[in-house]
Amino acid sequence: MEMRISVRSLVEFILRSGDIDNRRAASAGDAMQEGGRIHRMIQRRMGPEYRAEVALRYTYDAGEYEILVEGRADGIITESANVTIDEIKGTYHDLKRMKGPVSVHLAQAKCYAYIYADQNALSDIRVRMTYCHMETEEIRYFYEDYTYIELKLWFEEVMEQYRKWADYRFKWQKLRQESIRQLEFPFSYREGQRELAADVYRTIYHKRKLFLEAPTGVGKTISTVFPTVKAMGEGLCEKMFYLTAKTITRTVADDTISILREQGLQLKSVILTAKDKICFLEETACNPVSCPYAKGHYDRINEAMYDLLTHVDNYTREAIETYAEKYQVCPFELCLDMSLFADAVICDYNYLFDPHVYLRRFFAEGVQGEYVFLVDEAHNLVERGRDMYSAVLCKEDFLELKKTVKPYDERIAGNLDKCNKELLALKRECKDCRVVTTIEGLVRSLTRLGTAIEDHLEDREDSPVREEILAFYFEVSHFLEMYELLDENYVTYTELQEDGSFIVKLFNVNPAVNLRNCMLRGRSTILFSATLLPIQYYKTLLGAEEGDYEVYARSVFLPDKLGVYIGSDVTSRYARRGEEEYYRIAAYLHRVIEKRQGNYMAFFPSHAFLRKVYEVYQTHFNKAGEVECVLQESYMNEEAREAFLNHFRGNEDCDLQSLIQIEIEVEEERSLLGFCVMGGIFSEGIDLKNDSLIGVLIVGTGLPQVCHERELLRQYFDGWGGNGFDYAYRYPGMNKVLQAAGRVVRTEDDFGIAVLLDERFLAPTYRPLFPREWQNRESVTVDQIGRRVEKFWNEWL
Repeated sequence: MEMRISVRSLVEFILRSGDIDNRRAASAGDAMQEGGRIHRMIQRRMGPEYRAEVALRYTYDAGEYEILVEGRADGIITESANVTIDEIKGTYHDLKRMKGPVSVHLAQAKCYAYIYADQNALSDIRVRMTYCHMETEEIRYFYEDYTYIELKLWFEEVMEQYRKWADYRFKWQKLRQESIRQLEFPFSYREGQRELAADVYRTIYHKRKLFLEAPTGVGKTISTVFPTVKAMGEGLCEKMFYLTAKTITRTVADDTISILREQGLQLKSVILTAKDKICFLEETACNPVSCPYAKGHYDRINEAMYDLLTHVDNYTREAIETYAEKYQVCPFELCLDMSLFADAVICDYNYLFDPHVYLRRFFAEGVQGEYVFLVDEAHNLVERGRDMYSAVLCKEDFLELKKTVKPYDERIAGNLDKCNKELLALKRECKDCRVVTTIEGLVRSLTRLGTAIEDHLEDREDSPVREEILAFYFEVSHFLEMYELLDENYVTYTELQEDGSFIVKLFNVNPAVNLRNCMLRGRSTILFSATLLPIQYYKTLLGAEEGDYEVYARSVFLPDKLGVYIGSDVTSRYARRGEEEYYRIAAYLHRVIEKRQGNYMAFFPSHAFLRKVYEVYQTHFNKAGEVECVLQESYMNEEAREAFLNHFRGNEDCDLQSLIQIEIEVEEERSLLGFCVMGGIFSEGIDLKNDSLIGVLIVGTGLPQVCHERELLRQYFDGWGGNGFDYAYRYPGMNKVLQAAGRVVRTEDDFGIAVLLDERFLAPTYRPLFPREWQNRESVTVDQIGRRVEKFWNEWL
């Protein structure tokens, strides 16, 4: 059996000590630039004797198993009989102040030096630590010479410290693999579910991506997790990452693994919880002065981890908090560290795709791991990907920070002023919204600003403006990092906004390349959603490659259980909006609801539109309050959201005696109508089963509001020779429609109606976007809808 660990993970895990301290921004700056422009610049300058990005592997014999230590040396210099390992780091630090290399950086280089010396029978070897200043590109070298024997003894000591952990992993993996071999699917296969699981396994085997349209009821979570676990048992998968956009789907994934554990599966899993949610303090302050858990954290963390590792299999938030409290360590960092020893990691998209938050424990070395990525609700990843890899700066923020910091640091204030002048020059050329071809002057000023902030944070740990400066520093750092990624998939534009502010934005219009590069960190990716239509659109923007697969899973629900009706005499077009159209929409609501008492939701293009129809409905059709109406507000906290949903959940959690009492007390039941915004918090990710929701009415086609950014998307994809309107408006809008319609039929026992109130749905451009299950849809008018809906209910009741 072979176990793998990267060089970086090994040294950072075994050799760490001391405090967590975020008061120094150097680590953020270094991490931002690692493997980036500075590496490429230095490597290009080197002569023919310099080999860049050399992959190195070393197999350590641990008796019953082997440990594969692997990584990528930045450079190897061969001059006659002398060999030097080069490790490059970018920094904003004043190089003259450096007394020597950072210990963990040197340890990485020493690992590479030992591996290379061992494999090439060298008696001695040199290590060169190359530090490059990000602004000036000044370089400082630190040299260390080692004999092979010195490196061998040092490396073996590091590996011996790691053996305790590796030995446990080896024993655990034997136990895990045996349990997987005996594991059977925990339910009776639904129609098409066995084939779906086989498609997932086949994709993992062939190291591909699978784009999976999985209608509600298919059992997509168990159908993707189970074959991935089976692939793990066959040695095709080292670790499974279940990536989600919402907390509720993380819970579903955890529950699914728990079901498999009940069948005998031995599997360690962790749910990664956001720092602000799991932190023990009211305000996160990750330094030894403000937080007792940060002080000496690295001195205690490995002991806490080993205790948790050997006593718990499911590293839930509760388990993490218990052990963090016991050992007085940071719960967030403990949670991240336990992912090293988890077989399944359940987390937000950020931990794979975000350029700052991604798990460097696994993905920083540039080495592909035997990981399988399960991306749930993958339709969300297009916009999330755009957001992650775009960057924006606001001119007014520079002026505001300048006023704040001027009394404390004239240098930062001066650099903020220079950045503001660059932005002012761009503003003078912008009348409304303008695509720009170059912002090099601004980037140079931002780089100098970054250096000034770096020095301030380094020298003045107790600065009264530290928080403001640090927050701004991260914004500037992100902008500079995204600037390094600029290519044909980006549009750089400036804009005068409605509030008078001025922005410059690096807009990642097509996130496919960035997302694909993230997915290349693993063996295989399964991207699935109940609304991944049209699938070619998502394949294009989510980084599909030639040879990747696509599957439309068969729905287990009878198509007739969802009555789909399209209003042919109504629309939400701006040109038609007015009292007459609001009245017709309200009439549709009335004529649908009066045919069967129950719970309904109506989805509108905006809060303003919602209010207009609500007022007409109340005035003309609900004077006596026969229908209880609840409205989605523009802002609702968690408590308000739950209260809204509880209107629909009703009495489903009551015991029998309570239900009898309620029936006695209620003289007359009323229908319930929720007025919601399409694409909002109630149109996706909520699960209202059985009679909790029997119908939805969807007003409009969900088209995003016309704005400069949407128009830039349209123009960009028009330039591809395709239909830019589809990519910028129609397809994103239709996804919101499908998500809202998907709230109705949630189980095999459910049946209900979806009424699409816009004549545009009858156009040929929309027909290919409908799910297969909508094959029996009907066109109706406001005069016909009542009779058609009544016929549907009579057939099922």
